[in-house]
Amino acid sequence: MDCPNCGANIALAAAMAERRIARAAEDAEDAPLAPEQLIPRLGQYLVEKGYVTAEQLEAGLAYQREESQHGQVVLLGQALVALGMIERPALDRAVTEQIVLLQDALKRSNQDLEKRVRARTAELQAALDRLTELSQLKNNFISNVSHELRTPLTHLSGYLELMNEGALGEVSAQQRSALDVMLRAYKRLDTLIENLIQVAVMAQGEVKVDVRPVAALDLLQAGARKNSELATAQSIAIGLPEAGNPLWVQADADKMGWVFEQLVENAIKFNRAGGQVFLRAAVADGRVRFEVEDTGIGIPPERLAEVFEPFHQLDGSPTRHQGGTGLGLALARQIVESHGSHIQVRSEVGKGSCFEFSLEQAEAAQ
Repeated sequence: MDCPNCGANIALAAAMAERRIARAAEDAEDAPLAPEQLIPRLGQYLVEKGYVTAEQLEAGLAYQREESQHGQVVLLGQALVALGMIERPALDRAVTEQIVLLQDALKRSNQDLEKRVRARTAELQAALDRLTELSQLKNNFISNVSHELRTPLTHLSGYLELMNEGALGEVSAQQRSALDVMLRAYKRLDTLIENLIQVAVMAQGEVKVDVRPVAALDLLQAGARKNSELATAQSIAIGLPEAGNPLWVQADADKMGWVFEQLVENAIKFNRAGGQVFLRAAVADGRVRFEVEDTGIGIPPERLAEVFEPFHQLDGSPTRHQGGTGLGLALARQIVESHGSHIQVRSEVGKGSCFEFSLEQAEAAQ
């Protein structure tokens, strides 16, 4: 039988109500009525609305228990009708009233939920806006400070080179040695500042690449050449493909050359004295796959993803052996991704690491 007011199946609603009538709920006076509390409280509702007395309800419950002991499942409403304590139309009306109350409660509950969802969404959006603002402030700060540092460093570098060349007067061997140390320190600081500027630029979505046909071997040689002194100082051998390698790729020569400089530098820094670094380029699946592999200390599997985090060093202790801002690999990944590729790393602790990615193959430049 369906309710003429709301179309609900009254028999089904009654069954749901009577199955849980024995469960009573003690609610605070000001607590909102939960929708699920309405239907299960049929007996209490019948008493409150004067359909039956408390004694009649108790008799109905006793009848229900007695029939249950004989293996008969009798709903409370059926028990009350069978005992003549309520007419079927009155019972149906009471159930319908509860269904209407249930619908109202559900509607109020949904409205309250929508309000809370809107409020929470607004809070999250405000937090996101604040986070974006802080990120922009950080990038602006990095960019401004880096540019301000570059001007005095340029003057410093110029005078150091003039002094080292003897243009400002004769320089003793001891003084020249000190000047060489200062020039190396300047170059390192200049590299760090350039990396900071690149981070700020790329964080603003301004990664621009000038893609043209480039010889794959030229890119690998650029990375090896930039780090030749470091490799010699640490007794690291760098292996390159044969000079006749004919592979060409679509790439920004300057930016991609810088990527290989960073990869080779890391391969040397985290290697062992007498170790090796292998640079490779080969066709794979219609693209040119590059590899920079070392025989160094390796990276624990659970920490592989950390190597690409900006301003992050796997060894963050004050006594770490290798310096740097932790920006090189983060920037390298952004540059590789700006070429439509993805840099990956595989490593084994104690045996070394291999960084690899692929670029679109190109015809040789004319």
